[in-house]
Amino acid sequence: MTIPLAVPDAGVGHDPWWVILIKVLFIFVFLVVLTLFNIWWERRVVARMQQRIGPNVHGPQGLLQSLADGVKLMLKEDLMPKGVDRFVFVLAPAIVAVPAFLTFAVIPFGPTVRIPWTDTYTRLQLTDLPVSALYVMAVASIGIYGIVLGGWSSNSTYSLLGGLRSSAQMISYEVGMGLALVTVFLFAGSMSTSEIVAAQSHQTVHWFGTAIPLPGWYAFLLFPSFVIYVISMVGETNRAPFDLPEAEGELVAGFLTEYSSIKYAMFFLAEYINMATVSALATTLFLGGWRAPWPISIWDGANSGYWPVLWFMGKLMAFIFFYIWLRGTLPRLRYDQFMKLGWKILIPISLAWILLVATVRAVGRETNFSRTTLLVAAAVVLVIAVISMFVPQKPKDEDKPEVADGKEFDAFAGGFPVPPPITTQQSETKSGAASRG
Repeated sequence: MTIPLAVPDAGVGHDPWWVILIKVLFIFVFLVVLTLFNIWWERRVVARMQQRIGPNVHGPQGLLQSLADGVKLMLKEDLMPKGVDRFVFVLAPAIVAVPAFLTFAVIPFGPTVRIPWTDTYTRLQLTDLPVSALYVMAVASIGIYGIVLGGWSSNSTYSLLGGLRSSAQMISYEVGMGLALVTVFLFAGSMSTSEIVAAQSHQTVHWFGTAIPLPGWYAFLLFPSFVIYVISMVGETNRAPFDLPEAEGELVAGFLTEYSSIKYAMFFLAEYINMATVSALATTLFLGGWRAPWPISIWDGANSGYWPVLWFMGKLMAFIFFYIWLRGTLPRLRYDQFMKLGWKILIPISLAWILLVATVRAVGRETNFSRTTLLVAAAVVLVIAVISMFVPQKPKDEDKPEVADGKEFDAFAGGFPVPPPITTQQSETKSGAASRG
């Protein structure tokens, strides 16, 4: 369905009140249903990866299992331990859940369409702001405070440690995520989500005098930013392998240890909605948003009517599957590995990439040299630099353990009991004794 040219795009903010109400209800119902489906899908996919069956009793293919679990949590007894800060303890789940719904207000689902059975045209987006991308990050970061306050108010050591880990995680990975978006703003020339989608409509690369049409997605043009954002969004949403605030094997359940019933369910509802939020933002900023991928984009009607909603949902669910695949594949990182990745790798690489992109745009503006060629060359240099960081270095002579000949090894010399270093002669002696035995 194409829109007549005589009908102008009024944009957002000019809809009648009943259209705004329909959009708000649609976003709320969409996120709740999507959460129920994602929980079922995650359990089925992980079960298939682990050669299990997964939920298959309640409803067709077990589709109603998530709904049954939600009803069970609402009907369970709501316990509150002694010594908790009651006001903060009750408020924390709300602080986590409410911002999760608000972030979808600026996500564009599609172009301007006509509402069925009416003559009203509207854009498939609740609202838009000149700084929509910053709005999403600002509102999403509020939910982290709910986790911190929930852990602090629980009057539990495990909950407090989970909340402290969450605050460190917020600082470490939100900085990297924000820096990954700077290059997108530089290329799009805007922070509005709808304008960023429009800026990715097409891209032409001039290589040695030949015009090569390419997808305008920033995931290709700004690939290092895309990789940094994807890693940061996993850490931002407390998902494996970055689920250190929960860490069942170390902290029982982390900040959730003392919660039960509907409060417990609200934390998990917010977690799955945040997964959808960062995935929708990645789709909007890096994968062209609601625009059809190639070769579907060859069809003239692919980017008109309600078809773009299908393309948007396909990209969104691809990111959700990526989340599930990570959970079923990678183990949880150690805390020191987690902090090193955020501060020593992601943030320095993001800063270097921003400098390269800004330099390329400045050179391309002042000279006739192709900015795309410069950007590709800069990306190659950056990739080589990143790979070189993971190449193991040859240990220096001073790093090798030294054992004084003729002296008895003191395990408590450094203040902590440590095993003595095994020399080559000792290892050969032990292997020979094992073979004779």
